[in-house]
Amino acid sequence: LAHEHDAPPHRVTVRRTLAVITSRTMPAHTAPMALAFRARTPRPSPRTTPRATPRRLAPSRLGAAQGARETKSHGCVFMTHVSRTRAAISANDGADARRMATRAAADADGVMGAKFDDARGGAGASAGARGVGAERVLEMFTRVRPTIELGVLFASWYYFSIAFNVYQKAILKAVPMPLTVTFFELAVGSALAGACWLVGLKSKPVMKMNMLKPLAVLGGVHMLGNALTNVSLGKVAVSFTHTIKALEPVFSVGLSAAFTGVVPSLALVATLVPIIGGVAIASATEVSFNMPGFIAAMGSNLTFQSRNVLSKKMMGGSEIKKLDYTDLLSLITIMAMIASLPLALAFESSMMNMPTIMAGGMPLGVLGKNIFMASLCFQLYQAFSFLVLERVTPVTHSVGNSLKRVLVIACSVIIFRNPVSMTNIAGTALAIFGVFMYGAVKRSENSANDKAA
Repeated sequence: LAHEHDAPPHRVTVRRTLAVITSRTMPAHTAPMALAFRARTPRPSPRTTPRATPRRLAPSRLGAAQGARETKSHGCVFMTHVSRTRAAISANDGADARRMATRAAADADGVMGAKFDDARGGAGASAGARGVGAERVLEMFTRVRPTIELGVLFASWYYFSIAFNVYQKAILKAVPMPLTVTFFELAVGSALAGACWLVGLKSKPVMKMNMLKPLAVLGGVHMLGNALTNVSLGKVAVSFTHTIKALEPVFSVGLSAAFTGVVPSLALVATLVPIIGGVAIASATEVSFNMPGFIAAMGSNLTFQSRNVLSKKMMGGSEIKKLDYTDLLSLITIMAMIASLPLALAFESSMMNMPTIMAGGMPLGVLGKNIFMASLCFQLYQAFSFLVLERVTPVTHSVGNSLKRVLVIACSVIIFRNPVSMTNIAGTALAIFGVFMYGAVKRSENSANDKAA
């Protein structure tokens, strides 16, 4: 184009047309060199060209590869027309040059269209592959969702149980009024249950007159068990209280044999030996040991296992069976709150004054916050315990409860820096090992009974 003033008019027109065509298919700075190179470079012979190893393309790239091949074929046709146009220019045939330039322009549009279709086809294939991947991920998540939910429930149960024991020990060290603290905690739990019913988070349970007696008995035992646990936590270390509470299987076997006539097997009785021996070793070497705290922890075991046995006897044939675990816990908490108030007034009314409350050194605002948090954690850990029980067998729940006790003991020793000896640790470990063995034997016996039935 540098010498247009010396060229005939039809050559100037065709050269400008070729410049426009080239700009449609190539970058501006490479178009003239590419045209010249393609026009002058001979095509390599098939015999001398090494055969390339065919590649396997993923399904998501097949559309893109096919579009690239179509684009290459369009480019070959376009370059053929360009060569013919240049030949017509050299022969000074203006009409033929214009005709070939027009066909080259049409082929240039075809190249651009092929590129657009290639991009659109590749995007569609990629979107399809992403859709298949998303379906597989969703299917995998659906399969593992129950396991994930159960793991979250166990973790929540353990977390709120540890938090409750930490808050409770801090409160009882500052304010040695376990019965009053029990009443406030049950009152907060009752208020939370009532709020859930009022706002519609939980439907109100239908109450009947024949439900009041079993609920009152279960509520009284529930209150007594929590009150004795708080008395023990106020007297001895948290780790020692939970070591003593590892004796729950011993009370469970004894009470079941006494009230229901179920005779335990020899293997089940054998698992109670390390439990009793471990608690005895831990008690003999416990630095914070005192008899009121020990008796309170043993009484807590007795009352809670009595509650389990009584619930089986008293709920048979009653309307309570129609309640779910959350409603049953809420109603028992309300009954326990009613029963705890006169007990707190009878034994701790003389200490219900500001000097006694402030003597522990905990500010009143901090005390109120700690009582609320302890109450909230108590209700949540009880609720998550019931939710776990809905999804697993009672034996699995018992094993999970034993593991929870291990975590509570370990965390309390770390947080409160309780002095422990190696003998004390060995006794606690032996008792916990016995609890695990009790759960394993109980599970195998239940499986054998189910197969026999």
